[in-house]
Amino acid sequence: MNIAMIEAAAKRLEGHARRTPLLSSPFVDEIADRRVFVKLEALQHTGSFKFRGAWAAVSNLDDDALKAGVIAFSSGNHAQGVALAARQHGAKAVIIMPADAPQIKIDNTRALGAEVVLYDRGSEDRDEIGDRLSSERGLTLIKPFDEPQVIAGQGTTGLEIATQAAELGVNASDVLVCCGGGGLTSGIALALEAKAPDLRVRPVEPVGFDDVARSLVAGQIRRNDKTSGSLCDAIITQQPGEITFPILKRLCGPGIVVPEEDCLRAMVVAFSRLKVVLEPGGAIALAAALYQSDQIDGDDVIVVASGGNVDAGVFRMALDKYGDTA
Repeated sequence: MNIAMIEAAAKRLEGHARRTPLLSSPFVDEIADRRVFVKLEALQHTGSFKFRGAWAAVSNLDDDALKAGVIAFSSGNHAQGVALAARQHGAKAVIIMPADAPQIKIDNTRALGAEVVLYDRGSEDRDEIGDRLSSERGLTLIKPFDEPQVIAGQGTTGLEIATQAAELGVNASDVLVCCGGGGLTSGIALALEAKAPDLRVRPVEPVGFDDVARSLVAGQIRRNDKTSGSLCDAIITQQPGEITFPILKRLCGPGIVVPEEDCLRAMVVAFSRLKVVLEPGGAIALAAALYQSDQIDGDDVIVVASGGNVDAGVFRMALDKYGDTA
């Protein structure tokens, strides 16, 4: 993995991915007690940054692979990204999704033309299902994070952050990134290493699913005991990737761990002050900036709001519980 791959992915993404805004609000700054700049990847195609990596990977396939089709595992955001990228390349997509994924993500993936195969996280092995379908149909697997072309695509977010931060006069700050397996976090870290080395990436995870934070402390990969049971479903993984972790270990500052209730509070702040909708996992970096400020250095902080694909019931719950506090 290197900056050349990220820049090549950026060229392939030109005219296809959105250059998402870096927004601020004096109301948000007041809560955080510093300037907060929010990179709104929730406004990316399919409602999350995942479209970047999906397009980068699918656009790198040869004609034979595209004709055969692609397959992916995902609880929702990677699923939608791969489904749209495949459709735009005229390729078939099969997406293996947990049956307990948010219904909006399952519905949207199907609406984008993908064949959705549901499985039970507790009793079925998605890898076995994927291996069987790939073998039977000759499909190419697009991994959600531990795949060089996917990481390169996600890294284009970092290229944009470097440019936008310079335009705003932000030359040194922490960059808080919602982190699951580390594809987005490692891609952004590589891009900033090359383009804005004084911007330091910090992974942000939910309580109980802090494998990256624990791995960084240990200096080697640590696993989560469970892979479900969090509102932050979009960023729940068993462990950091074999490709992503060495990058995270080399380039990232300490991880930050955030309780679910702070994610819900951050969703309300984003809605009331920035007029955007975030899902819990997509709001977790903003939550860290707002409610874990003692763990952040400097007068400025950049946060990546990674996704906005939230079920209506969860969004209503956030508003009902915290709507009077934002």
